[in-house]
Amino acid sequence: MGVLDFFSKDGRDERARQKNAARAINKYAQSPDRMKAFQGLRDDGSDEALYALMKRFGMRYDKTIEDEQEKEWVFEVLVEKGATVLPALKRYLESADSISWPLRLLDKVVATKDEQIDVVAAALERHEPGYERDPTKKVQLLSHISGFKNARVATLAVPYLADMDEGVRYAAVDAMLRQADEATCRAPLIDHFVSPTEESLRLRIRLADGFAELGWPVGDKRAEVEKRLPDAFQIEGRAADARITRKNS
Repeated sequence: MGVLDFFSKDGRDERARQKNAARAINKYAQSPDRMKAFQGLRDDGSDEALYALMKRFGMRYDKTIEDEQEKEWVFEVLVEKGATVLPALKRYLESADSISWPLRLLDKVVATKDEQIDVVAAALERHEPGYERDPTKKVQLLSHISGFKNARVATLAVPYLADMDEGVRYAAVDAMLRQADEATCRAPLIDHFVSPTEESLRLRIRLADGFAELGWPVGDKRAEVEKRLPDAFQIEGRAADARITRKNS
């Protein structure tokens, strides 16, 4: 920044934005001082200012009540901004460690489920199936779209059946079962159920419970399914009509 830039309006605005951005996530500052910074960023309204506001979601203040109040204030301000926050929100989803707050925000500022899925799909591209030191974001992203009845959900979830983290695999299974789309989901889920590499009892119970609830047949995998079926379940029916059911308690 040159001398003339430093004293220009844009230069003054940039310095104020940087100062407010730093104060907004300073856990050692007093809450009233942080609130002034939030207000400055809100009034600025630029993508950079909105991104800086969102970073407050990732900072934890020692005083629990004030921490929650500040986050709620920031959340409501961003909701009022509407779709204008989307560029900053997409950027924050890429950089944040925990994304529960931004996903709540996404639900408020994006009009359609398809648009939400577009944003989540873009975020998942940066968190492919496989090893990741902290798989929390993958779980949060899959869980967020699990309640959407949309064919794209299963397409996005299927690759994560092969993830190394059990929590991610469980989130993928849950998302697919909640679609209740037999044509798309039954085959990959039954294949995963009988996979010798899947050792999670919790996940097998979720699969068995889902198949029992949905009434999906196990097809030609009956013998393999019976070997791995949790104790609370059984298979009834013959040949192509064989289905998982819950045992009477």
